[in-house]
Amino acid sequence: MKSSSFMEGMLSRVAGPRSKWVTVAVWIVLTVLLSALWPGVNSQENNAADQLPADSLSVQAAALEKEQFPASGGVPALVVFYRQAGLTEGDLGALQKIAGRLTETPLPEQASVAPFDKLPLPALKQSVSKDGTTIVLPVSFKEKTETKVLKESAAKLKEISAAVTGSDPFAVKDLKGEGLIARITGPVGISMDANDLFKGADFSLLMATVILVLVLLILLYRSPVMAIVPLVGVAFAYGVISPILGKLAQLGWIVVDAQSISIMTVLLFGAGTDYCLFFATRYRTALLEHENKHLAVKEALLGSGGAIGMSGLTVIVSMLALLFAKYGANHRFAIPFSLAVFIMAAASVTLVPAILGILGRKSFYPFAPLTPEQRVVKEAKRGKPVRGQRAVGRMSETLGRMVTEKPKTILVVSLVALIALAGVSSQIKYTFNLLSSFPETMPSREGFTLLSEHYSPGTLAPAKVMVDTEGNKVDAGARLKALSFVDSVSEPVKGKTNPDIVAYDVLFKDDPFELESIHHIPDLYAAAEASLQDAGVANAGSHVRVSGQTAEQYDTENVTSKDTKVVIPIVIGIIALLLLVYLRSLVAMVYLMATVLLSYFSALGAGWLILHTFFGTEAIQGLIPLYAFVFLVALGEDYNIFMVSGIWKASKTHKLKEAIRLGVSSTSSVITSAGLILAGTFAVLSVLPIQVLVQFGVICAVGVLLDTFIVRPFLVPTITLLLGRAAFWPGKPGTPADERSAPRPGN
Repeated sequence: MKSSSFMEGMLSRVAGPRSKWVTVAVWIVLTVLLSALWPGVNSQENNAADQLPADSLSVQAAALEKEQFPASGGVPALVVFYRQAGLTEGDLGALQKIAGRLTETPLPEQASVAPFDKLPLPALKQSVSKDGTTIVLPVSFKEKTETKVLKESAAKLKEISAAVTGSDPFAVKDLKGEGLIARITGPVGISMDANDLFKGADFSLLMATVILVLVLLILLYRSPVMAIVPLVGVAFAYGVISPILGKLAQLGWIVVDAQSISIMTVLLFGAGTDYCLFFATRYRTALLEHENKHLAVKEALLGSGGAIGMSGLTVIVSMLALLFAKYGANHRFAIPFSLAVFIMAAASVTLVPAILGILGRKSFYPFAPLTPEQRVVKEAKRGKPVRGQRAVGRMSETLGRMVTEKPKTILVVSLVALIALAGVSSQIKYTFNLLSSFPETMPSREGFTLLSEHYSPGTLAPAKVMVDTEGNKVDAGARLKALSFVDSVSEPVKGKTNPDIVAYDVLFKDDPFELESIHHIPDLYAAAEASLQDAGVANAGSHVRVSGQTAEQYDTENVTSKDTKVVIPIVIGIIALLLLVYLRSLVAMVYLMATVLLSYFSALGAGWLILHTFFGTEAIQGLIPLYAFVFLVALGEDYNIFMVSGIWKASKTHKLKEAIRLGVSSTSSVITSAGLILAGTFAVLSVLPIQVLVQFGVICAVGVLLDTFIVRPFLVPTITLLLGRAAFWPGKPGTPADERSAPRPGN
């Protein structure tokens, strides 16, 4: 067959007797050159990129605030000063000196500072909390100031405070300790702490992932060489991916942040190791049949290359579907993740086969696979009886028999377990509170704790309600004060260039980042609109804007909800189409997609039970369901594709029941190993101090385990067996997609 001959020729060039050395050399040269010439992706992190689309009301409100109320504009840092025994006049005097220095010599990118230095001491005391222990110095910075600059400014602020007070109040660890204590919270403090958390997590995440994968590979394959080869493949792939993404980010074509880099690292190790194992398993089987290692490499590539390519393509197109998302973090995942998987898949069918081709049977030392003839010679030299080597383990054979002998019982038990877990997913509570992702000892969270205990929690992020009165007498303040969730409303302030625009600072009674407060943003709009309507202003809705962190979180919830409704159908449609093309079976496509969707909701339910019960999680981050869906559906289909392709292939020469037994038996070991490793890499995220990654890691790890131990070995094979020949409709058994050119019976 021409297509087969072409494929064989291509594969020979990748890992032939001479070309294998060329392949390895090309990867080495490519990695070295790109790393030397282009910046690494970590150096191009941008954690201050826009998240919301320009047409969001909160974005429009922020622009209006910047134009008409520049004194209140910028990104605020709330510097909280606290003394448990009560602030002294000396403390307040020191605070005035600090404000004076910041006024005379502003910090880098500082936009404004509260004029405490110009207030007489009695007036300043009015800003102290009712219990006399706490005061807040607001310092704002210009929009989109880089985190690096913010940290420089924070360091300078700490130096000034230490010089003025005689000690460093920011260095005091215990909030209940004696003396003056200071913390930076608000949007600036949260941004800096988030950056530090992700930055500190990168190295620990990488090391933990490498160690875990290495240990699991040694335990599963009992070969130190086989444990190292996949890691070498991932290392070279990352060595190419990092500078390419770094260059794209430097050119401004993509944006990468710390969170996406952390998740990409996990994806590379998990998916990359899986692809390597898919090939290595076929290679080991081929070595049991062929003495020539190059022939074994070629056969292994022909046997696994299609499944690896299809698996990689499934993940790539799923990630590309995120291009349709409007929320910045969702949209920015698309290109880096899809490109990373493409390069990793390329390494899995070029570099890894070349390395294993060089090593030959030594790849599996000390349990090298031998042909029957080689086994006879070896045992004869040792004077021992000949023992055969099994291509399939006993447990895998047992699993294959179990599935084919009691399909109805297994199907019912599997469905009951998965549906029960999926039902729990309806009980999940969500949050968009970034602070809840931080450890309780992070400075910004400690600062917020002081604010909430001694002031209104709403002090952390006031909402600014701006109304265009069009010259009418409007008292929006009265309407806003009457709202039950509002703690206080400031006096109205007129706009800088348009005095008809009036602004009110509104403090919430509760945490401004919790859903209760976020869902009150429409009530603020309604109250302001009602006041305009009372004054006779036409089209009142277009004359109101609300800015601030709470308004942004309200838009975030709405935008991410729309993203979920758009991206999920696209991912389902694309993967379904790929499955249809690959398997040429409409029925198989439908039930494979159904099993993965059931597995996804089961993963959400099981993940919630674990997080809520063992981690004390009260709500998970609102962005996680979409992230988890894209990863779990794409990666879950990997295992289905690999196993079903084995069944389809076996159906050419065996009856369906036997084909399923052989398909399950032959793929059980590698998919179990791959699933354990992928789940392990996701589980590594749970050791990080960032709750959003902990939650994502737990849910994805659980989802992979459900796919590995329930969906793939039990649910899919039993459905296929019970459907019989209908599972192949409109195709027929013996005509799988990777054998399209095979002659049909009667031809």
